[in-house]
Amino acid sequence: MTRDEIVALVHEYIKNENLFKHMLSVEAAMRFYAGKFDEDVDLWGNTGLLHDFDWEIHPTAEQHPQDGAIILRERGVPEVMIRAILSHGINTGVTRDSLMEKALNACDEITGLITAVALVRPSRSLYDLEPSSVKKKWKDKAFAAGTNREEMEEAAREFGVELWEHVGNVIAAMKRIAPELGLVGNIQQ
Repeated sequence: MTRDEIVALVHEYIKNENLFKHMLSVEAAMRFYAGKFDEDVDLWGNTGLLHDFDWEIHPTAEQHPQDGAIILRERGVPEVMIRAILSHGINTGVTRDSLMEKALNACDEITGLITAVALVRPSRSLYDLEPSSVKKKWKDKAFAAGTNREEMEEAAREFGVELWEHVGNVIAAMKRIAPELGLVGNIQQ
């Protein structure tokens, strides 16, 4: 599937703009890592873009992403992408074996925390965000209290990238698409 076809599929199922921006963030991070590891940038990026396409129709861990996999198979999405998407779910029983699967898991939740940190800064921008700012908020357990920091740490470890290096990499990836994410803030580029 082409990226345009994936965007069209995503828009069939996702109406929430912030969820779409999350998916764009994960796509950007996946493309970054695919380039870093000399992997298929489009495959990794498209997988990141598609990973939560069914969240609005399957908003529970018992349904997402396993019920969405049925739709993806009907649409002819390659099995390697479906397997990676299934592996990021918590109740699917699909292990994360490939580097792409581990990358998707590592990039998923951390993008949300990075976005949250950017939005509470005076600039409301990714352009001046550094890992140290995320680390400061990381220590504040009341900030983004719904995020599971232990799972994010484990995902980075499983992926084989030190946590704060990973945060820096994901910030760099997200900066590339800051306008699409609405995270330019008040900084002129």
